[in-house]
Amino acid sequence: MMELKAVIRPNKLAALRTALLETPGFPGMTVTKVEGCSAPNRTAKFNIKDELTDYSAKVKIEIVCNDEIAGVIMDRIVTICQTGQVGDGVVWCTEVPKAFFISKTST
Repeated sequence: MMELKAVIRPNKLAALRTALLETPGFPGMTVTKVEGCSAPNRTAKFNIKDELTDYSAKVKIEIVCNDEIAGVIMDRIVTICQTGQVGDGVVWCTEVPKAFFISKTST
């Protein structure tokens, strides 16, 4: 299994959700509001105000899925969330050796 994480622009979340729900085998996702900043060499700071207010609102997506669908999901995230501008976000994956769904068992 793989864990996919992505940090994206909040205005891209609705389109991404729609596309992922249409993806066969999509297992669901967790969404968290986060803030972050770019590396200092990626954006030019013009004054102290820019330097102090560099944090921007983002959305973090977390998905645990089968290896077979991980590449498809990552491709969809990149395709839908890119605008071509600095600050579009980042996507990465890590292996998950074991995972279980927690659900109510019948008695």
